[in-house]
Amino acid sequence: MEKRNARQTREIVVPGDILDSSGMKPGENAYVLDGKVRASAMGVRNVFQNTVGVIPLRGCYMPTSGDTVIGVIVDIGPSNWLVDIGAPYPAPLHVNEVPWKVEFGDTSRYLSIGYVVLLKVLSVDESKKIQVTMKDSGLRRIEGGRLVRIPHSKVSRVIGKSGSMISMLKNMTDCRITVGQNGMIWVDGDDENADVAVQAIKMIEEKAQSGNLTDRIKEFIESKIPQDEIDDEGEE
Repeated sequence: MEKRNARQTREIVVPGDILDSSGMKPGENAYVLDGKVRASAMGVRNVFQNTVGVIPLRGCYMPTSGDTVIGVIVDIGPSNWLVDIGAPYPAPLHVNEVPWKVEFGDTSRYLSIGYVVLLKVLSVDESKKIQVTMKDSGLRRIEGGRLVRIPHSKVSRVIGKSGSMISMLKNMTDCRITVGQNGMIWVDGDDENADVAVQAIKMIEEKAQSGNLTDRIKEFIESKIPQDEIDDEGEE
């Protein structure tokens, strides 16, 4: 229980903020000035044994109200679950925010550690406390398929202008693909086609700054999956 509370109470700090004034040693991204440990980077205050430092936020997904995200259950309490959504700290999912009537202490019967869920970010307050929900259209526990993680900054390239890239990926691989704005992507379909879809997504991640990316991804998929096979399956 103490471990869970520690996760939830971590705070965001900026350079110069006081991390400790009780005599702790400075850890990573921290320094001592006037007898106080201060942050040298923006991030999450992190205490380990007798040291205090900062986990940098650079590259971390910072949730925004309304975001659709994919997460993994990492801890269970009597009235909530903690979900890893790639943010600096897990997001609590309360029993009031799931589509089932869950009795107190019966949470593990519905969602266990390791389960993958599709959520929406309800709110993020000034202290960066996150509220998420599964009580909206399409939100659910995700079963089967495979999960791909990419930097959240590359999500817009996977989606493409007006959804052009993701539509092409779905149509050319005949896969179901759900993109979380936190950089977690679910792919489900025929094993060989799903392999190609995952490879294409990783290719988009690696070559996000390249020109003619859509044409290059199209050529790659066509080299792996003859499109007449997809057309034939669609006609059936």
